[in-house]
Amino acid sequence: MSDVHIGYQLTLAIPSAYTEGFSGRAFLMETEQISPNFRTALSVEAINENYLCSLDIFFGDVKVWSSSPLSQFYTREKCVLELTQYGDLRLKDQNERIGWRSGTSGQGVERLHLLRTGNLVLVDSLNLIKWQSFNFPTDTMMWGQRLSSETRLTSFPINSSNLFYSFEIQYDKIALYLNFGIWKYSYWEFRPSIKKNITFVRLSSKGLEIFTGKHQKIDQITSKGPEPLRFLALRNNTGNLGLYHYSAEKGNFEESYEALNNTCDLPLACKPYGICTSSNVCSCIRLVESHGFQSDCSARNIEGLCGRNRAEMLELRGAISVLKGIPNKANATKEVCANVCLDDCTCVAAQYENSGECFLYKFIRGIKQVERGSSLIFMVKRPKGEDEGHGRHSGLQKWAIIVVGVVDGFIIFLVLGGIGYYVIRKKLKNSSVTGQET
Repeated sequence: MSDVHIGYQLTLAIPSAYTEGFSGRAFLMETEQISPNFRTALSVEAINENYLCSLDIFFGDVKVWSSSPLSQFYTREKCVLELTQYGDLRLKDQNERIGWRSGTSGQGVERLHLLRTGNLVLVDSLNLIKWQSFNFPTDTMMWGQRLSSETRLTSFPINSSNLFYSFEIQYDKIALYLNFGIWKYSYWEFRPSIKKNITFVRLSSKGLEIFTGKHQKIDQITSKGPEPLRFLALRNNTGNLGLYHYSAEKGNFEESYEALNNTCDLPLACKPYGICTSSNVCSCIRLVESHGFQSDCSARNIEGLCGRNRAEMLELRGAISVLKGIPNKANATKEVCANVCLDDCTCVAAQYENSGECFLYKFIRGIKQVERGSSLIFMVKRPKGEDEGHGRHSGLQKWAIIVVGVVDGFIIFLVLGGIGYYVIRKKLKNSSVTGQET
């Protein structure tokens, strides 16, 4: 069936003891269409010693919508979905505690219906929509769905409680952001060729269409293949944006387009204080001055560190951050940019552009190796006087990243060494065999 009526209730029992990896589902609706079809499920998942109760929509085996990012609801004993007599769709526990609701009580709702587009809707007796999942997207956008500046896609990296990705529509561009509290940093953007205000975007069979006004299309991000697109997704494991089609031959969804093609352009490609090298591998930031060597791959004790007498900025040559925030200062010099970060107790790093723009950072991620001569200069904060001697009284020191050359060179050395060892051993073996034959 593809709908349920008021008074409907579905209960999913929860194990009495916590079981790592547990996942239980009860499917209540599905669309009548050729596979893959849409299904709605009441779900329970074991997460961080708790059981998460949610209402989900699946397209084939892919979860394309969930109530949990909007309102995470942890329960014990049982997870209950109810469409009340008053037309309110709710998730509740064994004690009648409500963890999520549609907020449609008293609006004449008669039934919950799953459309062939994957849109879950609450409708009245005249089939007028009173609530729809398309208005509350999570990390996926379906074919035919619209997004405006009032909505965005969000996804949450695994094992990261204070960071999340977002895909947003702004008046002059669409962009991907890494969010940290009230701060946000862009790492990919697309600006239409026709410079008009963007009102909404829509996913078609051929790509993501960008509109101004009510109907005028001004640009499009086009799929790279001929297959019709089925959905767009913001992936929680990478933060990358992808367009997907269905492969009937393989029986799964495949990517037709991705916004970022290079691993090092992803915002969380490496751990904090890590750098993504030209070989697309991660390593710690290792800094060296003319008289000493030091390595570190953890956030130093710099929380709340500020003041030019207590802190200093280190310039990382050959490295930049792929993250970009709102410029903190315009028409600045490199030294002014460094001092702005030094005076800000929440700043841990800064990036300076030769154009005079200065960007401040509240955490250190998204660092990648670049060729020398880049117009960007990345600087990190550290306690002053950690390295005795040279440059101690200056606010900005020049340091060089050597880990890039060391790591990449070491990999090449191992490969060449292995080949050389194999060739020499083979020659010795052949020589030995020849000697025995004679």
